[in-house]
Amino acid sequence: MSRIILGTLIGLSSLLTVIANPSLGLKLKDGRTFFSQSPKLVNVMTTFAGTRIQRAIYYYTIDLPERSGQPLRYVTIQKRQGSEKIQYYLDKTIAFEGTPDHRGKALTVQQTQWDEATQTLTIILGTLVAPGTTFSVGVKSKRNPEYGGIYLFGVTAYPEGENPLGLYLGSGRIHFYGGDDGDFD
Repeated sequence: MSRIILGTLIGLSSLLTVIANPSLGLKLKDGRTFFSQSPKLVNVMTTFAGTRIQRAIYYYTIDLPERSGQPLRYVTIQKRQGSEKIQYYLDKTIAFEGTPDHRGKALTVQQTQWDEATQTLTIILGTLVAPGTTFSVGVKSKRNPEYGGIYLFGVTAYPEGENPLGLYLGSGRIHFYGGDDGDFD
């Protein structure tokens, strides 16, 4: 009986150590890294919501909590709803600490990749995002959709590491106005 209680106490102690000390590098035995506290998708917005507007920038703001346990290396953004494909100027992707309205220090974007089949952007940062940081990435579209409607973009965050476990943060919504929705042309 005392062996079972002792084993349970040791297990709980190990678990509490990870929870109480989020600065530990969080890594599984197989090398996968993960966040101990979830980043949060704070906001998704565009500089211009009208249809057919060229070169609008779509901003995705993420908060990486102090207790996340890992710096953030990259994010993926996948169009999950919307009738048209959106094309981007991949070399114009930007990242910075803060929000689009209150920009802080610039973050280096190492690479932006586009997967046409899955409609997914992968934004790899050259500057790691430290826990306790709110940051934004901005992606320049070639042109907003031809017709108005609601588009949903799913955002996933990945920690630093050779084999990171991505964490889906949810979907951000952009409503494009004009075209067929009758709001304005």
